[in-house]
Amino acid sequence: MVEQDDVHNGSVFHPATVVFPAALAAAQQTGASGRDLLVAAVAGYEAGVRIGTYLGRSHYRIFHTTGTAGTLAAAAAVARLLGADGETMLHALGSAGTQAAGLWEFLRDAADSKQLHAAKAAADGLLAAYVARDGLTGATRILEGRQGLAAGTSSDAEPAKLVEGLGERWAVLETSFKFHASCRHTHPAADALLQAMQENRLTIDQVEHVRARVHAAAIDVLGPVADPRSIHQSKFSMGFVLALVALYGRAGIEEFTEEALRDPEVREFHDRVEMVLDPEIDAAYPRRWVGSVEVETKDGRRFEYRVDIPKGDPENTLSRAEIEDKARRLAAYGGGSSDEEVRRLIDRAWNLDREPDVRELLPRA
Repeated sequence: MVEQDDVHNGSVFHPATVVFPAALAAAQQTGASGRDLLVAAVAGYEAGVRIGTYLGRSHYRIFHTTGTAGTLAAAAAVARLLGADGETMLHALGSAGTQAAGLWEFLRDAADSKQLHAAKAAADGLLAAYVARDGLTGATRILEGRQGLAAGTSSDAEPAKLVEGLGERWAVLETSFKFHASCRHTHPAADALLQAMQENRLTIDQVEHVRARVHAAAIDVLGPVADPRSIHQSKFSMGFVLALVALYGRAGIEEFTEEALRDPEVREFHDRVEMVLDPEIDAAYPRRWVGSVEVETKDGRRFEYRVDIPKGDPENTLSRAEIEDKARRLAAYGGGSSDEEVRRLIDRAWNLDREPDVRELLPRA
């Protein structure tokens, strides 16, 4: 719900939210080491990112890649932990692919299906790996077969993407951290607006209009949310996210509240934001997520700001201190953990490769 998961730009996929829950559960069940868990996670990232990239832009218009490619990513990670050979891994992916699902229609109803997509992807991928270990067979051409995943969900699949740079470039190093607690499609414009507000010392009441120039997928995903009615839906509203940035200088988990949903100042700013398709920005996507805003003030001034590398991308990544701060905020959200619990977990996470048995990683209830 907090929209703070990582994202791989090229595949438009959130790997960690499906890979780590499944892999950690299997690692705890088997008594795996921290190093084993990390290797499995890398395998899951590689599988999910490559499959998501292979399925292409047409897939993402209808299907939520985290729910589809994510199921196979979770299966790959768990199968690696279970010591699968090539044949067993193939069957695990086959059973995962036949369960893969996730449709964007939920956005129009402020529904909670996005969380279900990620949860089911992790659970179904884990199931696929375990049943493959026990001998259940799956389709051996689940990706490229005549009735496989690409045939049913994509019109621009590129098989070469599955093996491009295999063993030379690593998906985990290409993954972005989310800085704002909102849909990643809002981040480039949010960064650009924040820069405009700060450099010109603007306040929210001085802004008459904001035009966000975006790629087509941003319009596809954010466009249906014209009048956000829930906190989660507001995270998929360009107008709402930019309103929080203009008002607070940030759009973190603490800013998305029921009070903000009812705040007339936020609502009025929301109504002064428009999205327009920019061909240049669209051509760069999904390899690059460019943000551009045109800001018009009430006294007639106009500013244009562009961000080519949003905060959190590998070339503009979060510092170690910012990552730790994000972890603390997430853990504290809703009273989830104490400061001391989070401090201990952060210390262990930085040294996960040295953990002999991950069953002792998390504090017991």
